[in-house]
Amino acid sequence: MKVALVTGAGSGIGKAASLALAEEGFAVVLAGRRPEPLALVAEDIEARGQRALAVSTDIAKQPATHALFERVRQEFGRLDLLFNNAGIGARPVPLEELTVAEWQSVIDINLTGAFLCTQEAVRLMKSQTPRGGRIINNGSISSMTPRLNSAAYTASKHGILGLTKATALEGRPYDIACGQIDIGNAATELATHVSKGTLQADGSTAVEPMLDLAHVAEAVKYMASLPLDANVLSLTVMATKMPFVGRG
Repeated sequence: MKVALVTGAGSGIGKAASLALAEEGFAVVLAGRRPEPLALVAEDIEARGQRALAVSTDIAKQPATHALFERVRQEFGRLDLLFNNAGIGARPVPLEELTVAEWQSVIDINLTGAFLCTQEAVRLMKSQTPRGGRIINNGSISSMTPRLNSAAYTASKHGILGLTKATALEGRPYDIACGQIDIGNAATELATHVSKGTLQADGSTAVEPMLDLAHVAEAVKYMASLPLDANVLSLTVMATKMPFVGRG
């Protein structure tokens, strides 16, 4: 049995990826802060004939993250895939108006949470038999190019890019592959404002094209389906006509 753990699995990209991974034959551990959405995704996966385990947790806290991976170890004995997907944004304000608490909250969840999960996954993947596994990080297009008024989110996602590369390098001797998917304008509840009109680099507001979640899920499923001697280090999937190439 192949086992995947998805953070932020209760909605949006995490939910879509979890269902796609179940279709690929993975048992899926669903991690997130809200138990009710996780339970619904678990029911959907089990209705499709695959095993699911919903765990309500806060990945920004080290004891909770450790307990999450101990649960995986106890229930399944191994982990083949970690999808570091959980993330939040802050108020869209100029960086000088952002509070330290708002900055810290984004960094704690988006970057520190991904680090803690990666650390636990690497420990488990090194020790299990057969050894190794795969880690996929949700970097976002903001790991390369910011939007206006998104200093905390952009900094956290630039940090994810560094974490991806460091993990890929350190994982080599242990058959641990790490790659990053950078997603542009996926049609989720959190991105509704983009489809209705969002701030551009020149100060104007424009409606931007959106990307169907099904395509994001297929991309994650493709990355997850590769043998461990092959790795997608970086993959960008985006709405074709969104203002990214040449943005600003």
